[in-house]
Amino acid sequence: MQPFFDFLAHYWWLVFPLAGMAGGWGRAWSKAAERRHQRKVELYKLQHQSVALEANRTTDVEALVAAHDAVNQRWLDYELDVGKLIDFPMMTDVREPLTVAFLRAKRTADGLRPADPADMDSTAALAEYRAAVNTYEVAFDVAEHEAKRLKDSAFSEGERQRLATARKLVAIVVDDGATEAERQTAYKRARRELDGLLVLPDVSIAALEEKAAQMLGPTAG
Repeated sequence: MQPFFDFLAHYWWLVFPLAGMAGGWGRAWSKAAERRHQRKVELYKLQHQSVALEANRTTDVEALVAAHDAVNQRWLDYELDVGKLIDFPMMTDVREPLTVAFLRAKRTADGLRPADPADMDSTAALAEYRAAVNTYEVAFDVAEHEAKRLKDSAFSEGERQRLATARKLVAIVVDDGATEAERQTAYKRARRELDGLLVLPDVSIAALEEKAAQMLGPTAG
């Protein structure tokens, strides 16, 4: 150890620059460590924000799909109820601009609807789907309001009588208390009365035919 102390005794002045260098190295290491830590924090924030944005987008899509389903169900209530279509014939009248508008809006919204909410990973696609659903909802509201206001007023007196007759016949078709023969006869007569007055959607005809063909259930003896 003596040589070391002899060296210090002769070159004691080196302690100051070496200490300065060590301090500089320490400060540089500290700044580098701080920068590494900051980069990790920023990366974590970006990852967390990405996860949060994805979760929010999925929630938004699910809400839009639910709103879309609600309007579809309102339209299905008409399609599956011929009596309702007879009461408000404008809902299937493609000569009416408002009817065409809501059917076109429905087609657009249906085309943009994702099979799975998680599939919609684009903010632009989400905005487009939101606009389509909103347009569909508003268009249906407007058409339905106008259909309920007009009812059968666009038809002549003779046509209104035919609609009224068809409405009574449809009531027999969907009456569980009627026999199959009565329902079948009422169905055929209703179709004749409606011929040239209303264009029923295929699903409406299928639902009415199914009801007309139903057998009576077991009765209590």
